[in-house]
Order: sequence, then C-alpha cells, then structure tokens
Amino acid sequence: MADAQTPFDSIESAHEYVTLLASQLDGVQAAVAEDFAEAQSETAGRRLDALRLVDYKLAQLKHHLTAAGRILNDLRALRRLLLGERDTVTKAVASVSPR
Repeated sequence: MADAQTPFDSIESAHEYVTLLASQLDGVQAAVAEDFAEAQSETAGRRLDALRLVDYKLAQLKHHLTAAGRILNDLRALRRLLLGERDTVTKAVASVSPR
C-alpha cells in the first residue's frame, strides 16, 4: 500500500479523518450553544430559529459521521479477516507443495 496522499487513500486514513471531523463538531456545537444563550437574552426570534436549525443539522452530521466511523471500522476488520485468511491459505499451500 502506498503512502496516503489524501485523507481517503486508505480505510485507516479515512477513519482518522472522519474521527477528527466528528471531534471538531463538539466545539462547534458548544459555540452554537453559546450563541443560542446570547440570542435568548436578546429575544431574537429568527436568530433563535436559525440556531435551532443549525444545532439540529450539526446533530445529524455527528450521527452520520459516527455511523461512517463504524462502517469504516467494519471494513477494516473485514479486510484484516480476508487478508489473514489469504495469508493462512498461502502458508498452508506453501507447506504442502513439493519442493
């Protein structure tokens, strides 16, 4: 496998990218919560509605990123299983074949 040039060159690098992105959402959600509290004190109705929508969309994004992380974990485990089985078969054939 070649060195990763983009976040998606391997399952591991894609998983790392998704994990970092999901962790950044925590900070963004905290900032939105602060903005929401400020908007409540100002009784800014439209701004409150917009911030509620932003919070909802961030929660959706976090859910999707969590699901993507799980899928990438599954793919990584399946690849290891398949490659492990392939290594086992190769070793078994090598030990049985005449020299």
